[in-house]
Amino acid sequence: MDIETVERCGNKRLHHRVSSQAEPDRTNYNVCFNWRAGRCNRFHCPYLHSKLRQPSDGFTSKWAASGNNGGFHSQGLIRRNSNSSSKPGPASRWGKGHQGAVSGISKPRKIQDKICHYFVGGTCSYGENCRFLHSWFVSDSISLLTPLKGHQKGVAGFALPAGSDKLYTGSKDESVRLWDCQTGQCAGVINLGGEVGCMIDEGPWIFVGIPNAIKAWNTQSASDLSLSGPTGQVYAMAVGNEMLFAGTEDGRILAWKFIAVGNCFEPAASLIGHQLAVVSLVVGAMRLYSGSMDHSIRVWDICTLHCIQTLTDHTSVVMSVLCWDQFLLSCSLDMTIKVWVATKTGNVEVVYTHNEEQGVLALCGMHDAQNKPVLFSSCNDNTVRLYDLPSFSERGKIYSKQDVRAIQAGPGGLFFTGDGTGEIKVWKWLTKVPAVSSA
Repeated sequence: MDIETVERCGNKRLHHRVSSQAEPDRTNYNVCFNWRAGRCNRFHCPYLHSKLRQPSDGFTSKWAASGNNGGFHSQGLIRRNSNSSSKPGPASRWGKGHQGAVSGISKPRKIQDKICHYFVGGTCSYGENCRFLHSWFVSDSISLLTPLKGHQKGVAGFALPAGSDKLYTGSKDESVRLWDCQTGQCAGVINLGGEVGCMIDEGPWIFVGIPNAIKAWNTQSASDLSLSGPTGQVYAMAVGNEMLFAGTEDGRILAWKFIAVGNCFEPAASLIGHQLAVVSLVVGAMRLYSGSMDHSIRVWDICTLHCIQTLTDHTSVVMSVLCWDQFLLSCSLDMTIKVWVATKTGNVEVVYTHNEEQGVLALCGMHDAQNKPVLFSSCNDNTVRLYDLPSFSERGKIYSKQDVRAIQAGPGGLFFTGDGTGEIKVWKWLTKVPAVSSA
């Protein structure tokens, strides 16, 4: 199978493929169609004969590395400290990679390649002659390893429990699937009897939010629990201070305390404040941050479980919240990503606003093969943008058949995306940027 990447040269796309031969330097950037078909016999062909170095493929040996070293550290939001060695840089550095950023509102460089809608549907009759993109991504930093097909509806979450060689995926088709990481084959299906609204892991535990309940499994002891209490769908979960938090459809955040002696969870509190459903949660620096359909983010003290601040800068549903070092990042259907930091007084304030052209559905942070922080921004135009942080310089784009609601970093440079059709894609960070060989 050929894997293509796309580079820009003026207004033309260059499709580079793998080649064992060094090619002469060329001024014509069209790919030779006869060469593609394997029948070009011109010694000095005026068209491009070149390929991209093939990335190592397979979902197979890539799982050997242990630990999830690709994600952001959930250290949370802390006060700015000029003596801190862990901070990525002052707040004033946000968005500096953009040209024309004005008053904290970004105007990023855009990757303009448009995907062929007929290619997405598998019906394009132009093939390689099509002037639109026939690829699921545009980036020189990642490669697509394999799709995983089996879910019939949208993917809601991933789990990579400690000590397991299985990838767990939850879907709105009311099932959890187990995938063998050596073969990429489905190793089992768990039917839940309700749509999966969210899914997380903590150590050997897997937590799955469904309507009116949370299902929990310990993959090491093979024990399973059902936590009652939620009203309606469970949209978001987070773990912190030995407690499990769940955001529910009725606007409450429920908390359970883990009891190690009995290997069980006991109800601890019900956090009330949001007026509509809680759809995003994250824990960092002894704070719980909750995003809601009521357009607000609430900041909770994780020890007292009291709300200490309400953030109202977003004008639509707060779809995702993410902690990165001393910063909080949030996204919304109002087409913005906001970066927050705590002031000396302890109040959380916006220090940067990044504008998208579409509503933003999900955020995920991870580090690339060079350990540089990258933000994934999933938008409701069925694309995922990749941004360097803190500059917000765009470095790639992922396309999908429907919107992507689930993105997960994995071990060994792997990461996963799940779209609204139920298809999962396994990706790999490239350790080297591919280049065209020349004589």
